[in-house]
Amino acid sequence: MSHDSTAASEAAVRKLSGRRRKEIVAVLLFSGGPIFESSIPLSVFGIDRQDAGVPRYRLLVCGGEEGPLRTTGGLELTAPHGLEAISRAGTVVVPAWRSITAPPPEEALDALRRAHEEGARIVGLCTGAFVLAAAGLLDGRPATTHWMYAPTLAKRYPSVHVDPRELFVDDGDVLTSAGTAAGIDLCLHIVRTDHGNEAAGALARRLVVPPRRSGGQERYLDRSLPEEIGADPLAEVVAWALEHLHEQFDVETLAARAYMSRRTFDRRFRSLTGSAPLQWLITQRVLQAQRLLETSDYSVDEVAGRCGFRSPVALRGHFRRQLGSSPAAYRAAYRARRPGAEKPGEAETAPQPPSGQPLPSAGLPGPGPMGTMPSVLHAERDSGVPMQSRRTAGAGAMTLLPGPRAGS
Repeated sequence: MSHDSTAASEAAVRKLSGRRRKEIVAVLLFSGGPIFESSIPLSVFGIDRQDAGVPRYRLLVCGGEEGPLRTTGGLELTAPHGLEAISRAGTVVVPAWRSITAPPPEEALDALRRAHEEGARIVGLCTGAFVLAAAGLLDGRPATTHWMYAPTLAKRYPSVHVDPRELFVDDGDVLTSAGTAAGIDLCLHIVRTDHGNEAAGALARRLVVPPRRSGGQERYLDRSLPEEIGADPLAEVVAWALEHLHEQFDVETLAARAYMSRRTFDRRFRSLTGSAPLQWLITQRVLQAQRLLETSDYSVDEVAGRCGFRSPVALRGHFRRQLGSSPAAYRAAYRARRPGAEKPGEAETAPQPPSGQPLPSAGLPGPGPMGTMPSVLHAERDSGVPMQSRRTAGAGAMTLLPGPRAGS
């Protein structure tokens, strides 16, 4: 997108203000924040590990509001610095925010905006992305957050291009990560960017974590929808779709069942879930295939038919794009890492319905990570949805954008 290119160009030429130091990292804490996410940047940037070959950062822990700050488990923290200390930092990290529905303090947002204007690198871990979005720092940019909160982020801030697949997204001077442990991945990436692979590897060994994790967070997606859809009439259509994934229906079919025009259905579906109907439908078929590969001995061809794909080729293409693996390789890896797993053909499987019959639903689905990309060339043929439905997702939609993966 041209807007993203412009933002990247501006980020490239922005210089760090003279009063800020590249080696200073400010961590902005708020009351009610989870202790795990809050501790990640403190551990990565606040401990002297020069004896292990890790260059030293200078850490400033700043309170984003009046203390004491209460965190999970009833702990009380007192930050040694206030918002004024952010003015010295070359990197500002927001490790978490207490509520995805509550607005952050305006004073903290102003401090973040000033830091960004003066060339500081701004980082949001997990729900910290909501603070960056509230400050307007994610407008027109790709970003990620915990997959469970991605639809809410996309819905509340429609100008943000939310990518729920990634462990982290580096957009130059603004970086965001997915939930919990993905904050470690992003902090290691920052060390790698600043000081190279050797320093990041040494730090990873000290933390006893992999220097890079391959893949994204799409493997952790579940089938739960945002709570607000529960009482909506679309919930019945979604439930029907889940029960009939073995059939080859398209989004027009869902719109007809909702007694809506296609355009109205698309708009309503996106406003509730943050995902376009076509994206969601393809993702649910892939998730169903994933479960069948884990729990049955059906061949890949049979799995494709039972998940509504018109051919095994279609299943393989969408499966690889979403999960980074072929169906056969995924099944082999899944069984290999299960203690005492049986060899293919020997596994005990749950009773399966006769061929062509619907599979039991596991509940309402979640907005999927499948975006409208040019590489999804067979989406119309596989799902029956017209080509025009594959336009770039509009306001509030989660779009699949290219961005650095943790292993890139």
